[in-house]
Amino acid sequence: MAEGQRQFRGMKPIALVPCAPLLSACVSEQSMLHPAGEDAEAVANLFWLMAAGTVVIWLIVMGVTVYAVLGKKRPKTERFADRFILIGGVAFPSITLAALLVFGLALLPDWVRAGTADLRVHVTAEQYWWRIAYEQPDGSLVQSANELHLPAGKTTEFVLTSTDVIHAFWIPSLGGKIDVIPGRTNLWRLKPTEPGVFRGVCTEFCGPSHALMAFPVVVHEPGDFDAWLASERQPASEPEGHDLFISSGCGACHAVRGTSAGGAVGSDLTHFASRRSMAAGTMPINADNLGTWLLDPARHKPDVRMPSYESLPQAERDALVSYLLDLK
Repeated sequence: MAEGQRQFRGMKPIALVPCAPLLSACVSEQSMLHPAGEDAEAVANLFWLMAAGTVVIWLIVMGVTVYAVLGKKRPKTERFADRFILIGGVAFPSITLAALLVFGLALLPDWVRAGTADLRVHVTAEQYWWRIAYEQPDGSLVQSANELHLPAGKTTEFVLTSTDVIHAFWIPSLGGKIDVIPGRTNLWRLKPTEPGVFRGVCTEFCGPSHALMAFPVVVHEPGDFDAWLASERQPASEPEGHDLFISSGCGACHAVRGTSAGGAVGSDLTHFASRRSMAAGTMPINADNLGTWLLDPARHKPDVRMPSYESLPQAERDALVSYLLDLK
């Protein structure tokens, strides 16, 4: 158990009493109260400290109220009133707020002084999906989309930008969030500490399908991550159905490395079938979901820019589904 968690362990049962109705809806894959990264752990500790402080202040206020209502009704001197106002209305709030400020400022990221990151990932937000590219030592990029893979115990620097409107990048279990702004590049660093599968989201309203702009985050052991990245770097084996993929216009928007499909408008589909979900975390990848997606993408994600393939014969849509499921 981390030092910070031991420090606040005794506070949690007290703080949970007033927060229980709210915490009952928390899910560990998207909760800063189940930290799996250094930044998220620091924020969780601050939450427990503030929750415990809230309980203490509430008890003090209730105690003063009970004393005022049920205490002996005798006149108070002017000196008592002055001291009460000075201590209760000035000194106590000032000391409390100053302590919270100091504790909060200590959580500000100091990664600017922390040296070089272990991994650099370029993330481009678009309505309503995420373009993800892993920077290699030679500066080249391994393109992917809508699913983020990270090594545990390593610091990752994210290079964040947007192509259209303001989005926000947030992985609650790993740390805080940052805005993703068109025309501007923001840098953000996170250090996962535990392997697992978590959930990232966009937290800046960006259009009708804002709530459908999520992405799974898979944190590997360092050796497993290296193996995954080496596999991701490989081109796709050209499965049967590629000619139909090209003739249907899919290759004009989507890239499949190792084939003639080199589109840059939509997501990279090189290893599409190896991902955990499709349509930016909206649905599991399977034949039924792919079939209904090709038939009418806007039904699943309003305002999506992908066209419908309703005009294609059913047999050709089925062939496209089979092709996509073979891209592993």
